[in-house]
Amino acid sequence: MHADYVIVGAGSAGCALAYRLAEAGRRVVVIEFGGSDAGPFIQMPGALSYPMNMPRYDWGFQSEPEPHLNGRRLATPRGKVIGGSSSVNGMVYVRGHARDFDTWAEMGATGWGYADVLPYFKRMEHAHGASGPEFRGGKGPLHVTRGPRHIPLFDAFIEAGRQAGYPVTEDYNGRQQEGFGPMEATIWRGRRWSAANAYLRPAMAGGNVHLVRGLARKVVIENGRAVGVEVDAQGGVQVIRAKREVILAASSINSPKLLMLSGIGPGAHLAEHGIEVLADRPGVGANLHDHLEIYMQFASSKPVTLFKYWNLWGKIWVGAQWLALRRGVGTSNQFEACGFIRSKAGVEYPDIQYHFLPLAVRYDGRSAAGGHGFQAHVGPMRSKSRGAVTLRSADPEAPPVIRFNYMSTPEDWQDFRACVRLTREIFAQSAMEGFVRGEIQPGPAVQTDDEIDGFVREHVESAYHPCGTCKMGRADDPMAVVDPEARVIGVDALRVVDSSIFPQVTNGNLNAPSIMVGEKAADHILGRPMLPASNLEPWINPAWRESQR
Repeated sequence: MHADYVIVGAGSAGCALAYRLAEAGRRVVVIEFGGSDAGPFIQMPGALSYPMNMPRYDWGFQSEPEPHLNGRRLATPRGKVIGGSSSVNGMVYVRGHARDFDTWAEMGATGWGYADVLPYFKRMEHAHGASGPEFRGGKGPLHVTRGPRHIPLFDAFIEAGRQAGYPVTEDYNGRQQEGFGPMEATIWRGRRWSAANAYLRPAMAGGNVHLVRGLARKVVIENGRAVGVEVDAQGGVQVIRAKREVILAASSINSPKLLMLSGIGPGAHLAEHGIEVLADRPGVGANLHDHLEIYMQFASSKPVTLFKYWNLWGKIWVGAQWLALRRGVGTSNQFEACGFIRSKAGVEYPDIQYHFLPLAVRYDGRSAAGGHGFQAHVGPMRSKSRGAVTLRSADPEAPPVIRFNYMSTPEDWQDFRACVRLTREIFAQSAMEGFVRGEIQPGPAVQTDDEIDGFVREHVESAYHPCGTCKMGRADDPMAVVDPEARVIGVDALRVVDSSIFPQVTNGNLNAPSIMVGEKAADHILGRPMLPASNLEPWINPAWRESQR
């Protein structure tokens, strides 16, 4: 079996890339280990807590014991299914702040500044109810919608942010991210609009994309050039050959693992596992970072939350409505209001994100507070803590070693203390007064720095945004893995196209920028001119040097 291009991974970036390559008339094979995304657990937005906890859909990764979090192992779910993590995530759509991409360019990812990537965000999206065509797209494959905000808590949260002195933003994915406003989601007509639905299925229907189910074992490299991928598929181990290029889009966990299994990575580490070193790149697997968050939970004085559905009959009713009519609570991910704020004066653009949820429950759905409640997921956006993905063994079936080294800088602790105190201030505003009966967690007894630190140490969770393990940068940067065209440095005809190439994590959830990477990389791969750079300027709070809000 062969094709012009062989892509490993049918996730957010891989599906977008396959679509654009096929649209240009190229023949593409996409290798995916996971299975079908059919069924309500994935397609019903309201069921989002289920697929990321099902071995059928999730790789089931965990971090190593985290030394700064009392040795806790944190879950690191990644989609093992058609659509990848876009089929198991919370469907929240956040491009990131304009300054994120300008920072990428400053770090060596030339051509990836905001002016360069905005045209690709516009090309990929069909934004419904957004601020308009200047900053947003209206004809792309990816439908982006806003929830109905029927539950009064959503608007109360936005108003509380305004009362606390923060801006209200009409469209955080448009000109102004900073502020409180409606949240956007990859949901269309009551259904999860994953990368599989938006990109892969239309591409396969055109006949130029073929999907192969199997475990990619390594990239086959001959005379310094990638020529194919060794796959353990239904018929046994075989090599799928690429006439033009091999592209890894297997996630920030599996892409560096595949590079290392193929002989590309830190030379000494590969030698430890008996792997021949073809390209000594110390940056492979390094620069691993993520977003952490805590759940600030409050008891509700009014029965206006989702708790009334948090029982067997309630869930049956929600599921039946969705299955029969595509209506009701099941059509929303219930993240319908959000906020992006700055933690202190002197911070140029937001470094704290809020997701508001009208239920007090863990993200994985395993534990709900008794009775009516609601919560804000809150966490810092730009931690400087860094970890690594390394090999556990040379066995392709062995999970990698994942060490995030979370909360390893003093700034991390300062940032989370700010998150707790600023959040309490927001929920103390009059807009929330009629709804807040009391604080569930951290709880009113947690006040001092040490008490907040102790709560964070025991309760902080990953927001599931790992990235950076195949950093994009200048070809002469010893820690860069790919150049600004996503080409692996030191090997011909091999690229990495997913969130692992982010030099630094973006502000917010990673699905949107991951898809953008697939869109833009397609033009690099096809040798096309880039879309014309934008001259639009984002809004930056003019008082950022002097004021926190």
